[in-house]
Amino acid sequence: MKDEREKWARIRIIMVGTVFGLLFLTVVGRAFYLQILQHENLVKKADKQHQHKVDLTPARGSILDRNGTTLAESIHMDSCYAEPRRIKDVDGTAEVLGPILGIHKKELISRLSVNKSFIWIERCLAPEVATRIRNMRLPGIGFAPESKRFYPNSEIAAHVVGFTGRDPNGLEGIELKYDSTILGNTGYIITERDALGRNIAIMNTVIKDSSPGKNVILTLDKTIQFIAEKELAKAVTESNAKGGMALVMETDTGKVLAMANYPTFNPNAFSRSSLAQLRNHVVADSFEPGSTFKVFTIASALDSGAVKATDVYNCENGTYRIADRTIHDDHPQSRLTVSEIIKYSSNIGAAKIGLKMGEEKLSSYLRNFGFGGRTGIDLPGEAAGNLKRNWYGIDLATISFGQGVSLSTIQLVSALSAIANGGNLMRPYLVEQILDDSGTVVQKFEPQIVRRVISPETAQKVTKMMETVTGNGGTGMKAALDGYRVAGKTGTAQKVDPITRSYSPTKRIGSFVGFVPADKPKLAIAVIIDEPQGVKYGGVVAAPAFRVIAQSSLAYLKIQPNVPTTAVARLAEAKASAAPAVESLSDEDFVDTPAEGEIMPNFKGMSMRRVLQVMEKRSINIRLMGSGRAAEQSPPPGHKIRGASEVWIKFAPSA
Repeated sequence: MKDEREKWARIRIIMVGTVFGLLFLTVVGRAFYLQILQHENLVKKADKQHQHKVDLTPARGSILDRNGTTLAESIHMDSCYAEPRRIKDVDGTAEVLGPILGIHKKELISRLSVNKSFIWIERCLAPEVATRIRNMRLPGIGFAPESKRFYPNSEIAAHVVGFTGRDPNGLEGIELKYDSTILGNTGYIITERDALGRNIAIMNTVIKDSSPGKNVILTLDKTIQFIAEKELAKAVTESNAKGGMALVMETDTGKVLAMANYPTFNPNAFSRSSLAQLRNHVVADSFEPGSTFKVFTIASALDSGAVKATDVYNCENGTYRIADRTIHDDHPQSRLTVSEIIKYSSNIGAAKIGLKMGEEKLSSYLRNFGFGGRTGIDLPGEAAGNLKRNWYGIDLATISFGQGVSLSTIQLVSALSAIANGGNLMRPYLVEQILDDSGTVVQKFEPQIVRRVISPETAQKVTKMMETVTGNGGTGMKAALDGYRVAGKTGTAQKVDPITRSYSPTKRIGSFVGFVPADKPKLAIAVIIDEPQGVKYGGVVAAPAFRVIAQSSLAYLKIQPNVPTTAVARLAEAKASAAPAVESLSDEDFVDTPAEGEIMPNFKGMSMRRVLQVMEKRSINIRLMGSGRAAEQSPPPGHKIRGASEVWIKFAPSA
C-alpha cells in the first residue's frame, strides 16, 4: 500500500515537472522568437508608435544643355514650420509672423492652435524672409532645409525641360521622362510621441538631409534654341497665327539642337498658363503635312524604280479628275518633270507618281520613313500620327501629296534627315549623358540608326530636286540663304474642322522644311505656322523664319558659306537683263494696294530685282518665269490674290 502511494507521488511529481518544463520551454521559445527572430520588425513597430516622420523635399539633379549651361536646377531654401504645443503666445506669434509671410493673422492663429506637434507654415522661403524670422527666435518656430526647382532661363526650352510640382515630381518634359533619374533621396525630420501617443517637441533636429539626384546633359543648344524661339515668335506674330512650331536637328546623328513652340510659358510659374500653352506640340500633336509630303512620295518612287528623274508628267493644266473627286494645283502647269513637280509643288504630278507606284510599295516606303509610328524620342506623350492600313478609292492619290495622312513635326524632320544623310533613318534624341553628383558619367547615349530607307543615290537626286524649290521661280525662294545651298519644300495644308469633320475653307497650316547646306547637310529644320491669317502659303509665312534660323545657326556653328551669296547672284541677273543700273521703288509701282497685301501690284516693265523687292515688301509669293523685264502677269493689277489663284509673272527681254 505504501509502495503504491509512493509510486503515484513520483508520477505526480513527474507530471507537474513536465508541465512546468513545457511552460518554461514555451516562454523561452516565445522570447527567442520575439527578441531574436522578430527584433527588426518590432523595433520598426515601436518606432512607428513613438516617432512620426516628416518628409523633406528631395533635391533634384540639374538639367544642362550640351555646352553645360544650366536649364533647370534645385536651389536650397528654408521652409518654416511650427510646433504648436511649444507656442505659449499664439496671438503674439501670429501677429509678428503674419505681415512677414503675407498671411492673415486670423488664419495663422487657426493653424497654430491645432493639437499637433508639427505643421508647415510656409515652404521654401526667400533667404531674406527666413533670416528675418530666424532672428526673432520665436518659441515653437523652426526651419528645415528643402530644395526648390528653378529655371534660370525662364521660357527658353520650357517645353523640352518641362516642370515639376511641389512634391517635387516631374510633370512634363525631361523632368517627367527622367523623373526617377533626376529625383534625389528624400530627407526627413522626426517628431517623438510619449507612451500615450501624445506628441513631444522635435527641438529643431533634422535627422537626415535630402541628397541630390543625377544630372542630365541634353543635346539641346541654348543659343540655337533661342534663335529658333525668337524667329518662330516673330513669324507667328507677323502672320497673326494661332501658334507655331520649329525644330532643328543634326541630320547625321538625330540630335535635337532646338525644339520650339509658340505660345510658350514660364516653368517657374507654369500654373498661370493654359493647358494648350503647356503642351509640347512638336511631339504631341499630329497634322496633315500637305505639300511637304511630296518629297517622300517622290523619294520612294525613285528608289523603288517606279519612276525616273527624267520622266515627264502631264499635269492637266491644274485640274485632274479621279473617280468622283477633282484634284487642283495652285499653280497650273501642262507638263512637268519629276524635279519640277517638287519645284512648283504640283498635287496632280505627285498623285500620278503615287498611282504609278501603287499602294503596297508606297505604303511600305512611307512606313520605313517612320510615318504612322512613334520615333521613340525621349519625351513623354509622343503622337504616332496616322497612316491608314487600308487605302480606298482616291486615298492613294491624296496621300501622295500629303492629304489624308497625319504626322508630327518630330516625325517630319526625322524623315527629312534620312534624305539629307544619304538614306538612314536616325532615332531622334534629346539626352546625351547622365552624370552623378560628382560629375562622373553613368550613362551615355549614342546616335542610333533605325533602318536604311533609300539609297544614297536616291537621296542625292531628291536633294538636287529640293534645291530648285528655293531657286528662281520655286515656291520657297524666301528660304534661300546667302552663301549656302538650301534643299527644302513648302507646304500649305487645309485643316480639318473638328465640328464639321471636313476640311475648313479658311484654316491652313503653312510650313517650310529643309536642310542646309544642301551639298554637305548638317542641320534639318522645320517651321510650322498654325492658322496664319491673310497670306497662308508656307513659302511666305514659314520660309523667312527658316532662312533666319538656318543662317544664324550656321554662323554660330562656324560652318562657312561656300557659294556666291543669293543677293549677289540676283543682283547680277537683274543688271544683266535691265538697262538702268540702279532702280528704286516708288509709290507708282503699286496699284492702290491695301495694308493686307492681297491685291496684285502692277509689275509690268519691272526688272526681276524690283519684283523681288515688291514681293518682299508685300509678303506675297509669286512664280517667276523667264528673264528680262515683266511682260505679263496673272492676276491683273488691282485684282485680289486668292489662295487658289494662279499667281505668276512672265519676263521677256527688253526691246
